[in-house]
Amino acid sequence: MKFGIVGAITFFIDTGIFYTLKLTILSPKPVTSKVIAVLAATIVSYVLNREWSFRTRGGRRPHHEATLYFVISGIAVGMYSAPLWISRYLLHLQTPFTSRLVEEIADFTSGQIIGLLVGMAFRWWAFRKWVFPAEQPDGRAAPRDRISTP
Repeated sequence: MKFGIVGAITFFIDTGIFYTLKLTILSPKPVTSKVIAVLAATIVSYVLNREWSFRTRGGRRPHHEATLYFVISGIAVGMYSAPLWISRYLLHLQTPFTSRLVEEIADFTSGQIIGLLVGMAFRWWAFRKWVFPAEQPDGRAAPRDRISTP
């Protein structure tokens, strides 16, 4: 539930940045706009997931945890962006091949719905498995209250 709420918050961040960039300074580069938007949302997501969603899981040192989080999120950026890239450059759902309305619907569907679902499912699974596991790397149960270790 908490992961879903964090996802909703970061969806609005992602969507706001994506459309702000796509409709202004990066209008000819929608995939670049999407990558920048996902990166910004990922930073917010890390803080919220670490401090709230997975607070009682994990137990890794903060720098190891952050490294794993951002490596997995880097893979997810490709997963979030791939449907938009496919829609634009393989299916040619962009002007002049289609109308502006079709282009916008295709961009939203592929970038904000399909990409989001694929990336979020991967991140939820990977975060639970590797970043915030129920057990620590040495096999002990994760602490119930997170204590930062140097």
